[in-house]
Amino acid sequence: MASVAFLGLGVMGFPMAGHLATLGHQVTVYNRTPAKAEAWVKKHGGRMAATPREAAMGQDFVMACVGNDDDLRSICTGPDGAFAGMVKDAVFIDHTTVSAQVTREMAALAREANVWFIDAPVSGGQSGAENGVLSIMCGGDERQFGFVEAIMGAYSKSRKYLGESGSGQIAKMMNQICIAGLVQGLSEALAFGEKAGMDGKAVVEAISGGAAGSWQMNNRHATMLADEFNHGFAVDWMRKDLGICLATAKEIGAKLPVTEIVDQYYKEVQEMGGGRWDTSSLIKRLR
Repeated sequence: MASVAFLGLGVMGFPMAGHLATLGHQVTVYNRTPAKAEAWVKKHGGRMAATPREAAMGQDFVMACVGNDDDLRSICTGPDGAFAGMVKDAVFIDHTTVSAQVTREMAALAREANVWFIDAPVSGGQSGAENGVLSIMCGGDERQFGFVEAIMGAYSKSRKYLGESGSGQIAKMMNQICIAGLVQGLSEALAFGEKAGMDGKAVVEAISGGAAGSWQMNNRHATMLADEFNHGFAVDWMRKDLGICLATAKEIGAKLPVTEIVDQYYKEVQEMGGGRWDTSSLIKRLR
């Protein structure tokens, strides 16, 4: 069993840290809002810390799942940051979806502090975190990935090493690009079927086993047909992720025409008041 710190107890981090505690790891948690850390300790045991530095002191591994680039910088750096408290050769595992640029920046600062940094964004959403079946895309030092893969198994079904620092974040961008197009296509198909008077559930049963099938179709068609979107990955977070994708595409000279369009569709959903709706809410703008 390892001693670990988990920084960030949102809808993803709270259950992820919980899986670590359930397996018997010694877990110290930190959250910017202390009430969430208090609730986690009440449910899972362990202890809470007042700062990232305090949480990280003496730990074998430090995991993080926060909001964005600035959040990651704030918990890693400075006198109260995790790097200031980590012991030599401890490993920082970042599960936040952030830019590859900040990942490489934090990896360089980690090496200056004599610790390691693995970028390890996740896919699978809130349900994947709660059920411990996330998919993790990793970048950084391959030998260190070998050390941390087993402990990440507490909350994931797959872990894949993809290359140097930033590679995990690039893979997550590719993941979000795929999802954006898939959800829009599914939304159009279901809305089209409604206009044509078809039984959407029956049609999905007919086509989901063929080339049109996808995780989105299998797991979201029923709630989309029922006009229910108070679950899953929020539109606000998807727009944050797609913003990273589009900025990176501009930087490297890649073209993302469909992603640009879908990002604007999500903007329309936000304007409808759906910032916290699930990403499958794209269908609402078609109704």
